Amino acid sequence: MIRPFHLLLPALGALAGCSFAPDYKPPSGAMPVAYKEAGPWAVAQPADDRPRRDWWTDFDDETLNGLEGQIDTENPDLAASVARYDQARAYVSQVDASMMPTVDLSGSATQNRQSAKRPLRSPNQPNQYGANTIGLQASYEIDFWGQIRNAVAAGEATAQARGADMETVRLSLHAELANDYVALRGLDAEMKLLTDTEQAYVKAQQLTQDRHDAKVASGIDVSRSESQLESARALESDVRGQRAVLEHAIASLVGKPASDFSIAPAVVKLPVPAEPTGLPASLLQRRPDIASDERKVAAANANIGVAKAAFYPNISLNLTGGFQNTGSGFGLLSAPYSFWSVGPSLALPLFEGGLRHAVEAGAYAARDEAAANYRSTVLAAFQEVEDNLALLHHLGQETQDETQAVTAAEHTADLSLTLYHDGAASYLDVVVAQTDALQAERTLLDLNTRRLQADIRLIRAVGGGWSTADLPTTEMVDRLPEKHSG
Repeated sequence: MIRPFHLLLPALGALAGCSFAPDYKPPSGAMPVAYKEAGPWAVAQPADDRPRRDWWTDFDDETLNGLEGQIDTENPDLAASVARYDQARAYVSQVDASMMPTVDLSGSATQNRQSAKRPLRSPNQPNQYGANTIGLQASYEIDFWGQIRNAVAAGEATAQARGADMETVRLSLHAELANDYVALRGLDAEMKLLTDTEQAYVKAQQLTQDRHDAKVASGIDVSRSESQLESARALESDVRGQRAVLEHAIASLVGKPASDFSIAPAVVKLPVPAEPTGLPASLLQRRPDIASDERKVAAANANIGVAKAAFYPNISLNLTGGFQNTGSGFGLLSAPYSFWSVGPSLALPLFEGGLRHAVEAGAYAARDEAAANYRSTVLAAFQEVEDNLALLHHLGQETQDETQAVTAAEHTADLSLTLYHDGAASYLDVVVAQTDALQAERTLLDLNTRRLQADIRLIRAVGGGWSTADLPTTEMVDRLPEKHSG
C-alpha cells in the first residue's frame, strides 16, 4: 500500500536544490588605471607578482632576519588571530554537520511503582512493574530551501575572512617590527654621530680654554664651547632613551620580556629596496584586509538566503524504533517486543509578529554594511599606496639635497674653526657653523630612516606579496586541525 507521504517525497526532493540567497557579485567601485604618484622614477616592473613572503630579507640584515623569524612562532597577537581562525573553522564543521542525519541510541532498565489512586488506572494493572527499553532515534532535516547550505556557505566565507584577517595581522606585525628596527638603527647612527661630535667639541672646548689662558680669547668663548658640548651630551642621552623604548617594543613583538632582551648597538647601512607596486587592479588580490572584507560581503549575502528560507516549512524525516518489555523476561530483542515509528514532520511559521521580516531586513542591511566597509577598505588601500609612493619620491629628492647641505655645512664648520684658531673669526661663528653642521647631519640620518620606513609601509600597502590564492580553500576550512598550536 502506498502511503500519502510516499507520494509527497519525490515532489519535495525536486525542491532540494532551491536557494534564496541573491546571486553574489563582489562589490564594485571606482578603479584607477594607474597610480598617480608612480612617476618616471618608479620601478619599471608593474606586473611583478613574485612571491615575497620574506620581503624583509631585501634589507640584507641578519639581525632583522632573525627577529622577523620569531614573529610567526612567538608573537601572542598572531597566536590569538590563529585561534580565531580555528574557531571559525570549527563553526563551519558544526553547521556542516546539519547536512547529515542525526542518530541517537538510548536505553533504560527501571523498576517502577504506580499509585493505587492514579487517575484512569485499570483494576488489573500491577502496583509494581519493570520497564526495559532499547531503541534508536534518527532524524534528517531536508534542506529544501537552502537554509543549511547557505549557513554553511556563510560559515566558509567567514572562515576565509578570518584566514585573511590572520594574514593581515601577520603582515602588520612583520612590518611593525621592521619599522621599529629601522628606527632603532637610525638612532644607533645618530648616537655615533653625537659621540663623534662630542669628541670634536671637546677639542674645540680645549682650544678655547687654551686661548683664554693665553689671554687671547674671552671667557664668553669658553662658556659657549662648554654650553655646546653639554648640549650635545644631552642630545645623546635623549637618543639613548628613544632607543631603549624601541628595543622594548621589539622585545614584545618577538614575545620576549623587555627586561631580558637587548640588541647590540651598531651602525648599519640598510638599502632602500626597489618595491614593485603592480597595477592598481592587482591590489584587490594582493591585500589580505581587502580579501577579508570581500569574504565578509559573501558571508552576509549567504545569510540573506538563511533569513528568507525561514519563511518556508521546515521538513524532517524521523525514525524511531527499538524493543521494550516489562522486565519480566530476557528476550528483550525478540520480535514481539519491537516498536517503531517512521514518517515526515513539518513545521510552518504562521504568526510571529513580523519577526522573520525583521530578520530578513537585518540580513540585507548587514550585507550593505559589509559592502560599504569593503569599498572603504579599497579606497584606504589606494591612498596608502599613493601616500608612500609620494613619500619615497620626495624623500629621495630631499635626501639628495640634504646630502649636499651636509657637505657644505661640514666645510663651513671646518673653515670657521681654522679661522678662529688663526684669530680671523669669532667663536660665535664656530658655534653657529658647528650647530648647522650637526643639524644637517641629523636631518640626513632622519631622512634615511624615513625613506626606509616609507618603503616598509609601501610593502605593507601592496600586501607584502600575499595573494587571494593564499586564501584557505573549502577543504582547508572544513578540515579541523587535529592539534592546536600557538
